[in-house]
Amino acid sequence: MKIVKMETFRVPPRWLFLRIETDEGIVGWGEPIVEGRAETVAAAVAELSDLLIGTDPRRIEDHWQVLAKGGFYRGGPVLSSALAGIDQALWDIKGKSLGVPVYELLGGPVRDRVRVYRWLGGATASELNDSAHQAVAEGYTAVKLNASDQLRHLDTPATVRGIVARLTALREAVGWDVDIAVDFHGRLSTGMARRTLPLVEPLLPLFVEEPVLPEFSRDLAPLAAATAVPLATGERLYSRWDFRDVLPTGIAVAQPDLSHAGGISEVRRIAAMAETYDVTLAPHCPLGPIAFAASLQIDFATPNFLIQEQSLSLHAPYDNPLLSHLVDPAVFQYADGHVTPPPGPGLGIEIDEAAVRQAATEGHRWRNQIWRHEDGSFAEW
Repeated sequence: MKIVKMETFRVPPRWLFLRIETDEGIVGWGEPIVEGRAETVAAAVAELSDLLIGTDPRRIEDHWQVLAKGGFYRGGPVLSSALAGIDQALWDIKGKSLGVPVYELLGGPVRDRVRVYRWLGGATASELNDSAHQAVAEGYTAVKLNASDQLRHLDTPATVRGIVARLTALREAVGWDVDIAVDFHGRLSTGMARRTLPLVEPLLPLFVEEPVLPEFSRDLAPLAAATAVPLATGERLYSRWDFRDVLPTGIAVAQPDLSHAGGISEVRRIAAMAETYDVTLAPHCPLGPIAFAASLQIDFATPNFLIQEQSLSLHAPYDNPLLSHLVDPAVFQYADGHVTPPPGPGLGIEIDEAAVRQAATEGHRWRNQIWRHEDGSFAEW
């Protein structure tokens, strides 16, 4: 079997899909993307294709080594994300060629279903609570929300109390049987985190995500020692080497992204590293159905898995435009806040190629927001 063609598609709202075709007619799909840098990653995929066209796609580990290390300049979000999507597609081809799901090739399932959480929308406490009530009614047992808008390096007592009040109202709304994960998106400085997290402790969040920027992840030990709140990080770490200095700091949850951190191959290794530090795995995934399907393959085969992020509505798939690129949108079977294994080979999904090509004619130029403080200086988004 040989790789004969590689194509990328910019698919709204902010995705990049990769199609790898073989001479035996087997096609693999991946999702290589840096949100806001789709064109750049597509160019990186095209450059890496020079090393893949004409080769056997089933030599996944050899390809990973060459693609990750064959260039003198390595790593970083763009190259690691390009590699991640390629790796997903190669695993998809391998599973399809053997007629088994990828998780079977990773040692088989260690669980029968995967717990997922839902993001909460709403700008006010009332809107957040309404969104939480809806999530609980739909069967979710865990939710996540942004804890704040933009923050100054050391913000006011009123701002800190506002964060605590927002989370307190949500806890009162959902009760103690529902887990609440809190995302700070790196908006807290270390000083603000030391001030804020102890006040959040009585609300018993499942974890607090990215309390500080990834640049300071290796310095999380004092913060982890100063609070009982489980700390989570990793969506902006791109390899096992990036995680090497972070895992010993006392974090509780590692959050590599299957579309950023080297794909299935590398996240599998990161998960094994995390287990040696008693750190659990919760893959980051605010992306499309291919990235979600790849994440599930890891989740079912990983002993130290905790919970899976997802941005897809699993309750009304036929009405959900986010799943319009699948031949069978109901492949993700949802019940009681969990997803059962997609039954198909490879990543377990069948992409509607015609729908993808049509969506790519529209394309996108998605960019994240740029925030500024009241004094005009840059603020973390």
